[in-house]
Amino acid sequence: MDHVISGVAKFQKEVYPGKKAAFQKLANGQNPEVLFITCSDSRIDPNLVTQTEPGELFICRNAGNIVPPHSNQTGGMTASIEFAVAALGVTHIVVCGHTDCGAMKGALKPEGLASLPHVKEWLGHCRAATEVVKERSGCSELTHDHLEDVTKENVVQQIQHLRTHPAVAAKIANKQVTLHGWVYNIGSGEVLCYNSESGEFEVMDQSHAEAQLTR
Repeated sequence: MDHVISGVAKFQKEVYPGKKAAFQKLANGQNPEVLFITCSDSRIDPNLVTQTEPGELFICRNAGNIVPPHSNQTGGMTASIEFAVAALGVTHIVVCGHTDCGAMKGALKPEGLASLPHVKEWLGHCRAATEVVKERSGCSELTHDHLEDVTKENVVQQIQHLRTHPAVAAKIANKQVTLHGWVYNIGSGEVLCYNSESGEFEVMDQSHAEAQLTR
């Protein structure tokens, strides 16, 4: 904890002065372009991966980068998505999974989560992903070998869940919001992006980035 506290002091003394004008502008409001939904995993830093500054991403994080389907029961994700889209007017939504995801490991073997009942219930929102992978692989039981496939399919399924949220559905219908699915590789720094036309994840390079923005 000491390095965290000393980091605050360093920010105030060395970082803030150089960005004072930007922070003073942000003090009066925010206008992010992107809602970035990713995992709570400590190894994921959305601003570092995307090289963005404060105010550019509206970030929502939880175990497994999960988007519960819309319901009449209000939750933190539901409210945050609605606020980002309907109030802040974001035009892009990214769901970003990652390699070696503990939540996805739990989704592979939910029977092992008896001592974590809330985690087990939360990961029920990933069940469609595991069922799809079971069907495609022809396996009745999933193993660690299926982790990559479940991680990718979970991103696809959470994008589907996003479409059930009224604010998102309305903006998609009017072509004012674009959805993106990514998987970040912690070890290599590589980012895969979902191609909805081919149904495959592809390595993101400059051409892919430009194509994602025009879809």
